[in-house]
Amino acid sequence: MNAQTLIIILLVVAVVFGLGVVVVSRRRSMSSSSSSSSSVGTAMPEIRTAPPRIEPPVLAPVPEPIVVEPVVEPAPEQIVVEPLVEERTPSFRERMGKAAAAMAGVLGGVRSRQGIGNDTWDDLEEALLRADVGIGVTTALLDGLRERVKSKAIQTPDELIAALAADMTARLHGADRSLRFDESLASAGRVNVWLFVGVNGVGKTTTIGKVAAQQMAGGRSVILAAGDTFRAAAAEQLGTWADRSGAELVRGAEGGDPSSVIYDGVQRANAKGVALVLGDTAGRLQNKSNLIEELRKVRRVASKDPGEVTEVLLVIDATTGQNGLAQAREFTEAAGVTGVVLTKLDGSAKGGIVFAIETELGLPVKLVGLGETIADLVQFDPNEFVGALLDVA
Repeated sequence: MNAQTLIIILLVVAVVFGLGVVVVSRRRSMSSSSSSSSSVGTAMPEIRTAPPRIEPPVLAPVPEPIVVEPVVEPAPEQIVVEPLVEERTPSFRERMGKAAAAMAGVLGGVRSRQGIGNDTWDDLEEALLRADVGIGVTTALLDGLRERVKSKAIQTPDELIAALAADMTARLHGADRSLRFDESLASAGRVNVWLFVGVNGVGKTTTIGKVAAQQMAGGRSVILAAGDTFRAAAAEQLGTWADRSGAELVRGAEGGDPSSVIYDGVQRANAKGVALVLGDTAGRLQNKSNLIEELRKVRRVASKDPGEVTEVLLVIDATTGQNGLAQAREFTEAAGVTGVVLTKLDGSAKGGIVFAIETELGLPVKLVGLGETIADLVQFDPNEFVGALLDVA
C-alpha cells in the first residue's frame, strides 16, 4: 500500500466520521426539538376549575330534652267557709272614703278662708247637692245656719262645719232602726215574716243571705223563701246563702207564682217551729204595673195566718242617688215599706240620699252595706255616718 492510497483511505474515514458526527448531532437536535414541541405545542390548555364546594355537613336536629315532671297528687280541695259574723264590725269612717273624699275638697276650702262669706255658702250648697242630700234638705240646713251666722252664734268656718254636722245628725235621730221581731207570735202559733223588695241589681238577694246569717248566728231559726221566681239565678244564689248560714230554703218552679212560694215558706216554718221567714220578691222595673200588683199580692198572702209581716225592707243601691228616692216611693205604695237597706255605701259618693229618704218619705234607714262580707252589713248609725261624711269627730 502506497502513501497515496493510505491518504485516500484516511480522507474517506475522516469524511465518514465527520458525516457520522453530523448525523448523530442532528438526530440529537431533532430529538430534543421533538421532545420540546410535544411538551409545548401539543399540550392541552390548562383548565382552571373552581375548587369543589364543600357543603357543611347536614346535622340531624337535636331533640329538645324531655323534662319529666314529677307527678304530684292534687291536694284535696279545701272549702273555705266564711265565718258568719266577724269579730270586728267595720266603722263608717273606714269604709266611706269615697263619699268623704268628695266632700273633703270643698270643706278644706271652707276651712282655709278667714271668714264666712258668699263663697262659703256656695261651696257648701254645691257639696251637699253633689252628695245627693237633696235640694229641700240642703236649703233647710243652710237657711238655719245663715241665721246663726247673722246672730254671731257662729263666727268661724270651723264652727260652721261643726254646726252643719250637728244639724245633719239631729235630722237623722229619733227613728227606730231596729229590725222588728215580735217574740209573742211564736207562743201564739204564728211566724214573723220579713219581706225584701227592690229592683234587680241592688244587692237584694245578697242582703237577704247576710241577714239570714246574722239572725242564725244570733240564735234564731230561719227559712228563706225564694219568691223571685222570674230569675233562676236568684233562687240559686239564695240556696248558696242557705247552705252557708244553715237556714232552710223553700223554692218553687221557675216562673211560678211568687206569693205561693212565700206562703209555702210560712207554712213550713209554722210546722217546724221556725221563728222567722225571709222572703225574696221579684225585682223587675218598678214602673211596671204588673210588678206593683204582684208585690201587693205577696204582702197580702204573707200576712195570712199563720204568717205576720213585721218588716218590709226596701233595698236601694246607694250609688243610684236620687233615683233611689223614686224607687222608695213606688215600693212603699205597693208593699208598705217599713225600712230601708242602703247597699254599696262604701263605693258611693252619694250617701246623702239617706236624708232624702228619711225626711221626705219618713222611712228609717235600718241597715247599710259597707263591704262584701257578712259583717259589713251593719245597723245605720247617724253619728258615725255624718262624722265620716264631713270628716268631723
